[in-house]
Amino acid sequence: MKNIFIKLVSFTLAFLVLFSTFSFTVEKHYCGDFLVDVSFSGKTEGCGMKMNGVVSAKKKKCCTNEIHKIEGQDELQSNKIDKLTFEKEQFLTTFVFSCNDFVESESKNKVYKGFSPPDISINYQVLHQTFLI
Repeated sequence: MKNIFIKLVSFTLAFLVLFSTFSFTVEKHYCGDFLVDVSFSGKTEGCGMKMNGVVSAKKKKCCTNEIHKIEGQDELQSNKIDKLTFEKEQFLTTFVFSCNDFVESESKNKVYKGFSPPDISINYQVLHQTFLI
């Protein structure tokens, strides 16, 4: 279940990054107050109402075009370490060594459940007569 959730979140974030880099244009053609045509990939087609030159100078045009440009990101932020100062380097090495010690201490204290200890055929403490007092 956890793997499915991680894959789903990863796919969603990758899709959001990809979608945020897209740029597109939405063109709308209105005839009066009515929306006649919407185009996402080119010019909108008119409604067929063309006015003659003499009449168009005296009357307003009833058709309007709206263009909405939605621009995506041009550059994505990259995690470059251009300016590595002594303090950052010291913190980084301390962090790596502390994490390394933590991982090693975890691996030393493993407990294997369900396994019995091996049978010892000779008791070396009695054989050599070495006892802790």
